[in-house]
Amino acid sequence: ADYIWPGLNQLFTELSRSYYLSNGKWPIQSLIRVPIGAYGSGGPYHSSSVESVLLQIKGIKVVYPSNAADLKGLLKAAFYDPNPVVMLEHKGLYWSKVPGTKAAMCIEPDENYILPLGKANIVREADDECIESGESLTIITYGMGVHWALNASEHFQGQIEILDLRSLNPLDLDLIFASVKKHNKCIVLTEETITNSFAESLAGRISSECFMNLDAPVKIIGSENVPAIPLNEDLERSVLPSATKLKQHISELLSF
Repeated sequence: ADYIWPGLNQLFTELSRSYYLSNGKWPIQSLIRVPIGAYGSGGPYHSSSVESVLLQIKGIKVVYPSNAADLKGLLKAAFYDPNPVVMLEHKGLYWSKVPGTKAAMCIEPDENYILPLGKANIVREADDECIESGESLTIITYGMGVHWALNASEHFQGQIEILDLRSLNPLDLDLIFASVKKHNKCIVLTEETITNSFAESLAGRISSECFMNLDAPVKIIGSENVPAIPLNEDLERSVLPSATKLKQHISELLSF
């Protein structure tokens, strides 16, 4: 992702606009796979998250799987889609290189497995008792965030629902809003910095659509607001979200 910038010229001026400007005559089917994200002291030139930039380009679709099965299904769906599709693949999830990401390794569901673009997935459900008593919340996330959420939720048995977006554009807004309205409390979790981000935009849409159902403000969790990910491993860890940091935010929101 750190080296995608020269290619954005063609993606923005040609690929994304061809179908629209030709009134549907010249669709440009393309799949662009982009390794993304920070792990293992990649430093400022190998750790960037750029989904918010890509999502400002109208006319393309953007997906971000959190495990191998979803990657396979989205990959095949992208081949059949007439639009340009950018697939973001977190480098730390290749071979589950980051501790706590074993869930990213999956058995291939089927040789012809296809996952429709724009369909989110609930990867962990809360217990009915916790939902009815108002002691639950939903975490809406994607990519590495799914694994931070899975690990953090182990400390809140039955209280956490985790929604894996899988597709950032198109978004599964129906499932997102239904999840928020069911739990009345929501965390939007991203690896990006928060200011002017996709996560901030999504939190705004949730607040607008689900305002009457919310028992607390929508909480956004992301990286520290710095220009780049530091090379030093300790500094990298201090900048990025983590399951440990997420646990604190969950506790605060549950007690709101």
